[in-house]
Amino acid sequence: MVVNLSERHSLITNWLGEIRDISVQNDRMRFRKNLERIGEVMAYEISRELPWVEKDIQTPLGIHTGKVLKEQPVLATILRAGLPLHTGMLNFFDKADNAFISAYRKHHRDGTFEIELDYVSCPSLENRILIICDPMLATGASMVKTIEKIKDEGTPSVIYVASVIACTEGIEYIRREAGDDVRIWCADIDDELTAKGYIVPGLGDAGDLAYGTKTQN
Repeated sequence: MVVNLSERHSLITNWLGEIRDISVQNDRMRFRKNLERIGEVMAYEISRELPWVEKDIQTPLGIHTGKVLKEQPVLATILRAGLPLHTGMLNFFDKADNAFISAYRKHHRDGTFEIELDYVSCPSLENRILIICDPMLATGASMVKTIEKIKDEGTPSVIYVASVIACTEGIEYIRREAGDDVRIWCADIDDELTAKGYIVPGLGDAGDLAYGTKTQN
């Protein structure tokens, strides 16, 4: 299952336009805020798929039978670029448990790279709803490796991958390597990858734009 939220115009497409725009990207606070906003909308949309139960709620004047989430999801993020998106989702899933994963590209002199996972902090995932946040889904290699590693903490009942911009190649890689049951939600889909695995037209390096440049590994 793949959901592209840009298929219907909404405020998300406005925010996407800003985070892609090189003339706006120098404003790091605005960049982070737009990622956060997209995370909030994405959390709302995903919540419509989650199981609910009826609950009697005592008001000052009587009893109201309403619907509440049956369970809270686990929100996982890939550091560091995923933090603003994760914050947006946590604003809405404010009682969720959280997981954090350090996954990055370790580059070699010949231009190739491999995915390194150095740190995982995670609650039990056994039979839990898992939402993994990463703003850029490029080759899909980091996400597949993250899913494989995080399953050491239990088998989730369902896995959502939440990205701002996804590449067609990365989507297909996840569906092939992690299974068709992984539900991919994104704000937009681009079709091209560079030889170094960056999305075109994309928006550049989300982590650098949000938090500043880093030394290359």
